[in-house]
Amino acid sequence: MTGQESQAVEIDTSKPHPARMYDWFLGGKDNYPVDEQMARQLLALDSRGRDMARVNRAFMHRATRWLAENGVRQFLDIGSGIPTEPNLHQIAQRTAPDARVVYCDNDPIVLAHAAALLRSAPEGATEYIQADARRPEAILEAAGKVLDFDRPIALSLLALLHFVDDEDGAAELVDRLVDQLPSGSYLVLSHTTGDFDPEGAAKARAMYKARGMTLRPRSRAELTAFFHGLALVEPGVSLSAEWRPELGEVIDVPGHEPIPGYAGVARKR
Repeated sequence: MTGQESQAVEIDTSKPHPARMYDWFLGGKDNYPVDEQMARQLLALDSRGRDMARVNRAFMHRATRWLAENGVRQFLDIGSGIPTEPNLHQIAQRTAPDARVVYCDNDPIVLAHAAALLRSAPEGATEYIQADARRPEAILEAAGKVLDFDRPIALSLLALLHFVDDEDGAAELVDRLVDQLPSGSYLVLSHTTGDFDPEGAAKARAMYKARGMTLRPRSRAELTAFFHGLALVEPGVSLSAEWRPELGEVIDVPGHEPIPGYAGVARKR
């Protein structure tokens, strides 16, 4: 991995960041007290916060395995977060050692850890881009130095779009990215929802807003709309925990209420 290792890393520890909060939920150590404080406040709304992160992670593993087993050899993961083993490139390269993977995130702490943790199989390639997801053209230009945009690419936007509100162009962002992908590419999405606890979701959204951040839970129908014009892979948009469980780890969460997140994979014709 070459990455953007020469850039100065300036980490803002005065306010929480979703990537670092996600790291805390997964039991990582690459976060700060401000991240832990907000994560614990979210746990007070729903004590299954750690389970939500683990369920999302397990979906990523299963979806990546399915894609690699179905011939995909290029992956673009936007909003990748702090590397946690096994990461996407490790899952892909277990099936296809020649897989090429580009990660993108806007938190400098991800850059600080990427060089040490994102080691590619010798047959493939792994690269990291530090950029904001709301600048898709810049991401695609940088990714084009590693990925061949004449061949299918799996675009992963995992637990990302719920940080982009409708008025900030969430749908337009997806369309701009997908439009640049060749035929045979895939879009992979996972997303939190308020379908099962609207009151709790509203409280979480207000908590984010009070800290200058966006949280936009979406319904199953709203997530499905992001896939317009694409061919959904069975079982379509489902609960994240229920997407192709036969492909790998499924997180066993006690209780009867579903983990509030949807996911799906769709092919560009």
